[in-house]
Amino acid sequence: MSKDRKQDALDYHAKPRPGKIAIQVTKPCETQQDLSLAYTPGVAEPVRAIAKDAEMAYQYTAKGNLVAVITNGTAVLGLGNVGPLAGKPVMEGKGVLFKRFADIDVFDIEVDAEDVDTFVDVVTRIGPSFGGINLEDIAAPSCFEIEKRIQQNLDIPIFHDDQHGTAIIIAAGLKNALEVQGKTLETAKIVCVGAGAAGIASMGLLLSLGANKHNLMLIDRTGVIHTGRTDLNEYKKRFAIETDARTLEDAVNGADVFIGVSGPDILSVDMLKSMADNPIVFALSNPDPEIRPELAQATRSDLLMATGRSDYPNQVNNVLGFPFIFRGALDVRARSINQEMAIAAVKGLCTLTKEPVPKEVLKAYKLEELSFGKNYIIPKPVDPRLIDYIPAYVAKAAVETGVARLGYPPHYRKV
Repeated sequence: MSKDRKQDALDYHAKPRPGKIAIQVTKPCETQQDLSLAYTPGVAEPVRAIAKDAEMAYQYTAKGNLVAVITNGTAVLGLGNVGPLAGKPVMEGKGVLFKRFADIDVFDIEVDAEDVDTFVDVVTRIGPSFGGINLEDIAAPSCFEIEKRIQQNLDIPIFHDDQHGTAIIIAAGLKNALEVQGKTLETAKIVCVGAGAAGIASMGLLLSLGANKHNLMLIDRTGVIHTGRTDLNEYKKRFAIETDARTLEDAVNGADVFIGVSGPDILSVDMLKSMADNPIVFALSNPDPEIRPELAQATRSDLLMATGRSDYPNQVNNVLGFPFIFRGALDVRARSINQEMAIAAVKGLCTLTKEPVPKEVLKAYKLEELSFGKNYIIPKPVDPRLIDYIPAYVAKAAVETGVARLGYPPHYRKV
C-alpha cells in the first residue's frame, strides 16, 4: 500500500471520531415518563418476565439481533499473532459489515486469552447476552476446539467465519466454476495449499458436497498431507491420502483445481502449465495472491480464475456469507449453524449468480453487462438481492433440520 493510502486508512479510522461503530438508543428518552420506563421502576417488569422465562429476553431486549464478534488476536488478517487489542479494528470492521449488509447489531469483544480453556470459559460466560457469536482471527488448530466447545456450552449459533464463511464462499464459487469449465465436483482433482482454518474447513465442506477424498490433496508447510506422515494433528489426518506426491509441484500436475489460502507467489508458471485442460485457480491470498492474475491469464487462455481482491473478477469475499447466514439464523432463532445450513448458503449463492444482474450492480462496478461465465461465478458483494436469497435458504435449512425455535418467517421469499 502506498504511503498516501496508508495515511488515508489511518485517517478513516481516526476522524472525525475514533473507530467505526457506536451504540444507538432505540427508544425515546426525553421525558420523566420515558426515563421511568427505560430504567427504574419500569425496567423491573421485563426483568421479572425474563426471570420466569428466559425466552422473553428475545422479546424485551436486543439479544435477538445482537451478535458478538470475538477474537483473541492470534491470527489477525495476514499479520499473525498481533494480540487482541491490535485486532480490534478488524472486529469493528466486521461489525460495520454486519450492520451495513444485514442490519445486525454487533459488540466487538477482544479477549486476552490464548489458552483454549480460558478463552472458552470467558466466551461461554458472556454468551447469554447474545443471539449469536462470530469467532474471528483465532489461530488453528485451537480455533477448531474453541468453536466446538463453545457450541456445546451455548444454545445460540457459534460461527468461526475464517473457517465456515470462507468455506461457503469457496464452495459456491467452485461449484459454479466447475460448471463453466465443463467439470464436476465428484470427479475433479483438487489441490489446496494452506491447511489452517480456511483450508481445512473448505476441503471438509467440499467433501460434504460430493468431492472425492482420493482426488483431493491438502498441502501444508511440510508438503502434501499423506498417510505416511507422522506429524499430523487430528484435523489434518482427516485429509491424509495414499499418494506418491510430496510437493505442490507434484500435486498440481494434471490437477483441475488449485485453491490457495496460503501466501503470495506460491503457484509458478510451470506449475500452472502442468494443470489439466480448462483449469480453475482460486488464488485467495490477500492482498498478494498465489499467482498474479495477469501472469496466470497470459500463461493459460483456458483458465478460470478467482482471487480475494475486489479489483479483479470473481472476488471470493466472506461478506457474501456471514451477514446473511446470521440474518437467517437469527430470524428463526436457531440454536446453531449446522452443516445443512452451510450447504444451503452455498446453494443460494450458486442460484443467485445465474439470475440477471441488477443495473445498480453494473453501475457500481462500471460494467455494461455481466452474466454467469468465466468472469462471473459468484455474486458481487453489493448485490442487493443477497439479503433476500441467502437468509431464506439458511432459515429453511434451520427449520428443516430442527435447530430453529421459530418457524420459517412469513415475509421471507419462497425457496
